[in-house]
Amino acid sequence: MSARENVFQTTLVSHQGSLTGGANQVRVRAYNERLVLSLVRLHGSLSKADITRRSGLSAQTVSVIMRSLEREGLLLRGEPIRGKVGQPSIPLRLNPDAVYAFGVKIGRRSADLVLMDFLGQIRLQHHEIYAYPQPDQIMQIITSGIAGLEGQLSAEKRERIAGVGIAAPFELWNWADEVGAPPGAMDAWRDFDLQAEVAARVGHPVYLQNDATSACGAELVFGVGPSYPDFIYFFVGSFIGGGVVLNSALYSGRTGTAGAVGPLPVRGKAGETRQLLDIASIFVLENLLRERGMDPQPLWYSADDWIDFGEPLELWIQESAAALAQAIVAAASIIDFGAAVIDGGFPEWVRERLVTATIEAVARLDLQGVIIPDIIEGKVGAQARAIGGASLPIFARYLVDQNVLFKNLAEL
Repeated sequence: MSARENVFQTTLVSHQGSLTGGANQVRVRAYNERLVLSLVRLHGSLSKADITRRSGLSAQTVSVIMRSLEREGLLLRGEPIRGKVGQPSIPLRLNPDAVYAFGVKIGRRSADLVLMDFLGQIRLQHHEIYAYPQPDQIMQIITSGIAGLEGQLSAEKRERIAGVGIAAPFELWNWADEVGAPPGAMDAWRDFDLQAEVAARVGHPVYLQNDATSACGAELVFGVGPSYPDFIYFFVGSFIGGGVVLNSALYSGRTGTAGAVGPLPVRGKAGETRQLLDIASIFVLENLLRERGMDPQPLWYSADDWIDFGEPLELWIQESAAALAQAIVAAASIIDFGAAVIDGGFPEWVRERLVTATIEAVARLDLQGVIIPDIIEGKVGAQARAIGGASLPIFARYLVDQNVLFKNLAEL
């Protein structure tokens, strides 16, 4: 075992406790396999020499792992690349059909179920809207939806499903008034164990994470993450949420609520102090449309198929941008983020207008002493929450925790 290889074994022991005997070797091998898969995922494709150099593992260990992962169908060989001297280099990449996972997004107006492959691409999806979510209704959507999508798969593909990841807002019973739910209608969520109830009805492992955190994780893994090791993330849904990425890892904080962004205090157009979620959330646009006698239902039919609502949409974009600008400046004054990423449950053309308006709004603020991060569009899009949910079982079974991976590679 090389000196660098020993560092990874030490790291594994520190994260999993004292390991002895055969279990030690088995767990180290499993960790090393995850490390190789994580590196290949991060870089797209890598040769054996590339993996050896980047992982710190010995060439012999890498060869054994690569052969094992190829036999299991997790890695695919590319075309040999011939250099000026020596044997040709053979790049390996992840097999998109090796693993699948279900991702569930539970929103306050709609639910999405997706089947995602090993590369983060959506293969199948199901979408339903409702006035407000109820536990029995959500359980029916999840269980019948999974059964329906599984029915479209071959037996071989069904065996490759790693699990179900659920992305849902914490404390769903809050803000019932904002979505027009009758008093007490959403109180059933207070004592409802969503993860346990789903696990009792589906034949797969079930994982649960906050919806905005899931979206941020999807952006880290499948979006701008490789370009920005530190960013603050805003996802504009029924209620705006977000996340913080530091050193290429999600930062959840002491209580798991870091980067929630919705409660950030900002000034409204009349100079009053309000929370960011009271301005830059889609429910605000919904109310604007109702006030003007316009049907807001198209907002929830499909995030990709909004119509241009004209004046109320432009008003919402401008006011949301002004609030987002204040939130970005406040965040940048605390942490030197490389980027502020804005995404949401709307089409790309709405996202582009919102980001442009936010950049313009930031320029109108007092920026003395503040270094403004790049203000950019998210790459994952409207399904970021469901994709982030589907990532949970895949990362739990096949990939190394981002924080461990980047921390140790930086030290070597």
